[in-house]
Amino acid sequence: MPTLKSVLLFCKYIFKFIITNCMRGNTFGKLFKVHTFGESHGPAIGAIIDGCPAGLSISIEKIQAELSRRRPGQSEIVTQRKEADVVEILSGVFEGKSTGTPIALLIRNKDQKSKDYSHIKDSFRPSHADYTYTAKYGARDYRGGGRSSARETAARVAAGAIAQMFLDTMGISIYSYVNQVGSLKLESHPSNISKEDIDANIVRCPDLEMAEKMIDHIKQVRKEGDTVGGRIHGVIKNCPPGIGEPVFDKLHADLAKAMMSINAVKGFEYGSGFSSTEMRGSAHNDLFRTEGDKIVTDTNFSGGIQGGISNGMDIYFDVAFKPVATIMRDQSSVNTEGDDVTVSGKGRHDPCVVPRAVPIVDAMSALVIADHVLRQRSTVV
Repeated sequence: MPTLKSVLLFCKYIFKFIITNCMRGNTFGKLFKVHTFGESHGPAIGAIIDGCPAGLSISIEKIQAELSRRRPGQSEIVTQRKEADVVEILSGVFEGKSTGTPIALLIRNKDQKSKDYSHIKDSFRPSHADYTYTAKYGARDYRGGGRSSARETAARVAAGAIAQMFLDTMGISIYSYVNQVGSLKLESHPSNISKEDIDANIVRCPDLEMAEKMIDHIKQVRKEGDTVGGRIHGVIKNCPPGIGEPVFDKLHADLAKAMMSINAVKGFEYGSGFSSTEMRGSAHNDLFRTEGDKIVTDTNFSGGIQGGISNGMDIYFDVAFKPVATIMRDQSSVNTEGDDVTVSGKGRHDPCVVPRAVPIVDAMSALVIADHVLRQRSTVV
């Protein structure tokens, strides 16, 4: 049985001789394609959008507004890294409209403190990607996690804002909100939620009373040097019926992949989700009826998707986020030589990721729907 130390040494040396082991999987979508690049402590991060239709009005202010919702340092319950996240459009837009050519978006990093990570240069932080990156590539960028850092998601938010501009032309609305922090759960039905209330507080829970409890809980967890997880509820309204592919590219499957690609996400469910296991078909079936010139359902346990294709009802889902892996406590681990070490939490980190993850969930939802709308258009003769 090989020892841990021998495995680590294998990883360290064997990849010196493998020149094809580059990072893949940096592109999302088939027609509305987004390729992101950059690292947490590099000079910049960014995205290239390939497939945005020409003639779309592009508002840099709207992109900036979404980035401001995600940016670090925005409140006392998030990481205190100070990044303005100012976006630059390098190509693909002329006189305020998309040209149909690739749109390049750049966000420069300004407040890196790489020295905060020098103590873990040769150690593997528990529940981080340090070990797995080393196992795969034979090396890693230890400064804030490099490309495995949630810093990468800022590029997604910028691209998602443009996808939402495209969806706005069809009246498709997307929003999400925090409905759980730790054991604190918002029980209000999504139909009773006002979109305008989401950003009325720093935790992005649309119920003020519950929001205050969540904020207090996050503050207490931070004081204890710990972190806490949570849940985000996503809603897609006015998506027309017929969007999605019926086999491997089911609409809910692509939404699941999009959400599961976000840092710290541990679970995804749509419609009735796991609660459907406790129901009978007679109660779970969504009965059809005609309402004006539309076919609708009395209930919506399907979450707006049936057979992998949208049915015109609201699409809704939940995304579960784990507690942030970096805690301000000593933890046991091993280093690159396989020796036992103690890892101490340092630097600036979120005690709870969900307040800043709301615009990321919005962005990934918009990218999925925009891509599938274009795919549906390409099949219509």
